[in-house]
Amino acid sequence: MPLKAIFFDFHPLTMLSLGEVRFLTGEPMAARNKLLTAPPYAVDQTLKRLGANLRTARLRRNLTIDDMAEKIGTGQRAVSDAEKGKPSTGIAVYAAMLWALDLLDQLAEVAVPEKDDEGQTLALSRERARARPKTGLDNDF
Repeated sequence: MPLKAIFFDFHPLTMLSLGEVRFLTGEPMAARNKLLTAPPYAVDQTLKRLGANLRTARLRRNLTIDDMAEKIGTGQRAVSDAEKGKPSTGIAVYAAMLWALDLLDQLAEVAVPEKDDEGQTLALSRERARARPKTGLDNDF
């Protein structure tokens, strides 16, 4: 293994981790995304339900995690994390798994504007009854 791979995350002069160097020098640390560490309860439960549903669909098709990972071009860890409903899993992994299971058309139905009753009500309440005159610059000199 090359030497630079071993010390990739370490400051070259102090041999401290980059996080330790930033802490000691007062550099700002990268902000942690709270959505990934503590999502709202409803979001967390929905992701876990989606993951469980994907796992059930995969098992019904007699596919292993390896099979699914190979089919969508990712690693076993990404498939496993998606099936656990981890918030850090990218939506592309979920979409690819739906595609591999021939269920992608269901994703296309998410947040369809025609089914958004609240959004339609808000849009109707904001519609203008008549057109307003344009108040741009005039070219008349």
